Amino acid sequence: MRLLIGLFTLMLFSAWSFAGEVKVAVAANVQSAFDDLVKAFNEDNPSVVIVPAFGASGAFTTQIKNGAPFDIFVAADVDFPKEIVKAGLSANEPKVYAQGAVALFGKKADFSKGLKVVLDKNVDKIAIANPKTAPYGRASVEALEKAGLLGKVESKFVYGKSIGDALSLAIADASLGFVAKSSFYTPKMAEYKEGTHWISVDPKLYTPIEQAAIILKDAADNKEAKAFYDFLFTQKAKNIFISYGYNVP
Repeated sequence: MRLLIGLFTLMLFSAWSFAGEVKVAVAANVQSAFDDLVKAFNEDNPSVVIVPAFGASGAFTTQIKNGAPFDIFVAADVDFPKEIVKAGLSANEPKVYAQGAVALFGKKADFSKGLKVVLDKNVDKIAIANPKTAPYGRASVEALEKAGLLGKVESKFVYGKSIGDALSLAIADASLGFVAKSSFYTPKMAEYKEGTHWISVDPKLYTPIEQAAIILKDAADNKEAKAFYDFLFTQKAKNIFISYGYNVP
């Protein structure tokens, strides 16, 4: 009898431990701001546990199509969430929560040359997110192409799976790296100064990165997921995005 009671208690505890848990697939560029978003959300929703996974939006799209058990997809563009809608796996239409910006980073670069710094002879590796799976990578390639520089530097590219990987490569090994501007609005990256270690890439050189979120079909009735999703569009969340260098609708 005691064994049965113990097993029942364990099962009940296990159920409680997962109650209120929301699994979120988060584009790598949002990682810097995400902790602050969760903290602000939990001020009014302390019992909800947000469980994030960070990565490339294209990779998440494939995972979701293959049955990955996420509740919300916070993507780096609108197109990948639209793919989820077309696949019949979304509970709603994509909604834009912020516009991202691309920056060019280098610990020892001469940024007085602007984007043309990529042509310097001492630049042997340029980190970039895979443009097939990462919208920021796609925007970076577009910017170089419009500036007439792509063909001259493409052989120097080293690819990261996501924009977060591109930043890691740029810090560790590459001469330069195309990264998310939001990366530099954290205490960890505060030592890198605009104009000295990084510059904003002219937004006229790439299609605006409209970043959208969706609730996935299996979470359509998940009240906690709906609460966090709605929070992403509140003024409190918008202020956080702005503080990390994003534009907001």
